[in-house]
Amino acid sequence: MSSTEFPRIRACLFDMDGLLLDTEDRYTSMTNEILQMYDKPTLPWFIKAQLQGRPAPEASKIFHEWAQLPISKEEYSQKQVELAPRYFTASKPLPGVVKLLNDLSSTEKSDKPVYIALATSSHRKNFKLKTDHLGDLFSLFPESRKVVGDDPRIGEGRGKPLPDIYLLALETINDELKERGEELIKPEECLVFEDAVPGVEAGRRAGMQVIWCPHPGLLNEYKGREDEVLAGLTGQHKEEEKSEPEKEVQSLQAKRGVGSGKLGTLKDGWAQILPSLENFPYERYGITIP
Repeated sequence: MSSTEFPRIRACLFDMDGLLLDTEDRYTSMTNEILQMYDKPTLPWFIKAQLQGRPAPEASKIFHEWAQLPISKEEYSQKQVELAPRYFTASKPLPGVVKLLNDLSSTEKSDKPVYIALATSSHRKNFKLKTDHLGDLFSLFPESRKVVGDDPRIGEGRGKPLPDIYLLALETINDELKERGEELIKPEECLVFEDAVPGVEAGRRAGMQVIWCPHPGLLNEYKGREDEVLAGLTGQHKEEEKSEPEKEVQSLQAKRGVGSGKLGTLKDGWAQILPSLENFPYERYGITIP
């Protein structure tokens, strides 16, 4: 894909867990510690793949149906709460993240600015555990552009793979531009960065371009289905919402004050796979780093 074939990118919207930070592997280690307390097998990738990027209630249902632990969901959650500080306060940026965010941030005062926003399914409490020790990095995102999973502006049950969180992240940028009387950014001028399959679908359903940067274990689970993932066509959205997805996206975008969406088709070029965020190809997306 070249910058002449698709709209120039004016905003980059980032997932966090497993994309910016190594917290997905930490989630796995924490989960395995609890499973081993009850002589259960470690978390396999075919289950992990279903948990990534999903809102907590839905992920919890999938996990507990598989794990069959002899404790309640509430007891399991309490064990997670107790272990979380040990795992998450040691989280680290993944390769290429520091340079990429600093590079993009440096464009905001140029004649071709690229604005960045965060769109994570992590709730505020866990978000703070994962990021408070990484203040320099996460200060690159203005507070108004940090959208977390329990943001009240996201309706109940409207987490990824639905597009709401990315449309809201774009709205936080456009609110600033509106105040300055500048041209608003359209969804197709946004580049979503995701590691999880539901997150890729959320970006596509929002009508945005997408970078999929999956864990090797996840990529192996979708071997031969990569084009489906990139198009957002793996069926990760809820069954009752499959009938009129275009109508839903357009309705949401009208509510958010943005244009009509572009749902995915196989090999349409609106999404790409990258093995990591190192050596990011800025020119491919019309991005110029000062």
